[in-house]
Amino acid sequence: MRLQTVFAGVESKVKVLSNFLKTTQLFVIVFFIAQTAAAQQDSLLTVLNTTLANKESYVQARLTRINNYRTQLNKLKSGEDVRHFELLDKLSDEYKTFVYDSAFIQILKLQQVAYRIKDPVRIAHARVKLGFILISSGLFKETLDSLSSLNMKDMPDSILFNYYFILARTYYDLSDFDRDGFYTPRYIKLGNQYIDSARTLRKPGSYDYMYLNGLKNLKNENDEDALNDLNSILQGYELTQHELAVVASTLSYFYITHNESEKAINLLIRAGIADIQSATKETSAMQLLAQELYKKGDIANAYIYIQQAMDDAIFYGARQRKIQVGAVLPLIAAEKLHNVDAQRRLWLIYSSIITVLSVLVVVFAWIIFKQVKKLRLTQKALLEANRIKEEYIGFYFNINSEYLNKAEALKKSIELKLVTKKLEDIKFIVTNFNPQKDREDLYDNFDKIFLKLFPDFVSTFNSYFKEEGRVVLKEGQLLNTELRIFALIRLGIQDTERIAKILDYSINTIYNYKARVKGKSIVPNEQFERKIMEISAVQADL
Repeated sequence: MRLQTVFAGVESKVKVLSNFLKTTQLFVIVFFIAQTAAAQQDSLLTVLNTTLANKESYVQARLTRINNYRTQLNKLKSGEDVRHFELLDKLSDEYKTFVYDSAFIQILKLQQVAYRIKDPVRIAHARVKLGFILISSGLFKETLDSLSSLNMKDMPDSILFNYYFILARTYYDLSDFDRDGFYTPRYIKLGNQYIDSARTLRKPGSYDYMYLNGLKNLKNENDEDALNDLNSILQGYELTQHELAVVASTLSYFYITHNESEKAINLLIRAGIADIQSATKETSAMQLLAQELYKKGDIANAYIYIQQAMDDAIFYGARQRKIQVGAVLPLIAAEKLHNVDAQRRLWLIYSSIITVLSVLVVVFAWIIFKQVKKLRLTQKALLEANRIKEEYIGFYFNINSEYLNKAEALKKSIELKLVTKKLEDIKFIVTNFNPQKDREDLYDNFDKIFLKLFPDFVSTFNSYFKEEGRVVLKEGQLLNTELRIFALIRLGIQDTERIAKILDYSINTIYNYKARVKGKSIVPNEQFERKIMEISAVQADL
């Protein structure tokens, strides 16, 4: 009996030990899996950061291709319309996920050549491509207007596929944008119809077919089917960098909405790497990655990636994307600053214990405060400078384009008159060439662009004078000579000789204008130009 009791006791202890070992083993396995997943994510982030550091090399590769196509276009002779169309098509492909404005211009040229060839297929192809970049920029109405008037009867499958897919994407994007209980289901239904039409044009099992299946299932919350479709693409298909980025971003949407942040982050890292390597600027991966890392508490990386997302949005020129990123960036930046403030408060706590260092800590705290304030001012100045640069680069190219077109037209006209020996007509053309009118148009365009950036410039300028000394503009006049001089100064052009050349005046005249204006001002002369530089640009889109 005692022996049985002993054995029973031993057996009980063995069971307890066995259960303990099983629990310990399970804990070790879970811990190991968690550590492995964390290590994998850290490894992916390292690859992303390395790729990001080399982003200019990928951009340069795309620019090289763009310059190659431009060189070929410049060598074309008159009448080579088909070749012209082919090169513009390739050039617009390079731009369509790279720079919106350039893509838009090239596709408009593509349309012009298509209409010149009078080929309905090429016309439809160009119009569908226009739809792609319009929806990429968030212009829903313009996309639908552009595509709704197209006659797609007897069009090739390749054009029909893109046509249906762009319409599907437009309605799906509208459903995401509105998030309205009444309209969203309607938009999804329309998106489904166009997805189905596009899917009939692709072979079952192909990349396009599987992606359309996955996208439709995702939008209609068929979770299991969506996961099967998209994961099968990632695991079993040979994808381009752009295709990889698209599929990974799409699949990440599922995991984000189902609170599986780690899986979403890993997919978004892969998408971000692929976007950088393909020099794609029309992308949402970096923004979404920054948001997920921000939720996780990785503020350092989140701040790097949200800045990259804003750089891409500004580079591409998509207003919708800039608004989306702009809504997130301040939150992450504020958290980053909050972390700095938290560290500063920690130092202040230590300083109360180590009283000997209290004065030193206060000094450092003041320095940090000044640096943060200076950083904020610098960031604001950079954003303002970027906007000014963006507006005036566009202004510069538009003006030069107009002058080149005029010069080309004048050249062709004179060459024609020379061939026909109509010398009197040439004299008439030269006599009627009016550079003064062109200069006035240039000033008018400058005034419009400047007042778009600085809408309060005139009223603020006049606040520096008594009532009798204020500028009174004539009807229809935006700026006069005095205002233009100080507008140029506000843009950073301080050199009087440069201002004189721009406005076609002598240096002495500019000095006289400036002296006369400052003499009438209630602001001291030595402070007047500093007050001009303090006039703020409009903050929208910054």
